[in-house]
Amino acid sequence: MLRVLSLIAGLAGGVVISQFPEFSQQYLQRLGGQAEALAKVVAAFDASATQAGLSREQALGQIAGTGFLEAHQGDMRGVITRAEHAQADYALLRAAGPLERLALPQRFRDGETLAATWADFRPAVPVTPDGLICAAIGFLLGWGGLRGLAALALRPFRRTA
Repeated sequence: MLRVLSLIAGLAGGVVISQFPEFSQQYLQRLGGQAEALAKVVAAFDASATQAGLSREQALGQIAGTGFLEAHQGDMRGVITRAEHAQADYALLRAAGPLERLALPQRFRDGETLAATWADFRPAVPVTPDGLICAAIGFLLGWGGLRGLAALALRPFRRTA
């Protein structure tokens, strides 16, 4: 019974992980669009600051005095931070191959982009070498994970000789 469950877990892991190359490609495309759009907002803000003879930080400091202005300052700081993260993550993920992206889950940190990608994602058949390798990794993780959990769960019931 454990062998059958391990096989099922391995197959399930293979199917799920085999989708990662396509999902990461779609995320990368969306992240690139986000990085570009956010960069335009930050560039426009910086241009306005420069035109007024201010640095970015000085301009942000002048957005204060009322509740609305302080909320806008916080929003702008958030946009700048998100733009910096999006650009850095996009550059790194773009340079990485699908299998390398599998080892970079911390770079899939843009929650809005991740949610939008997930909402539109449709599974694909893993016919690329990367998809097949990911399927094999997923199979091994699912199979080995279930076997390991079963071994831990059954350890107290083993006979000692």
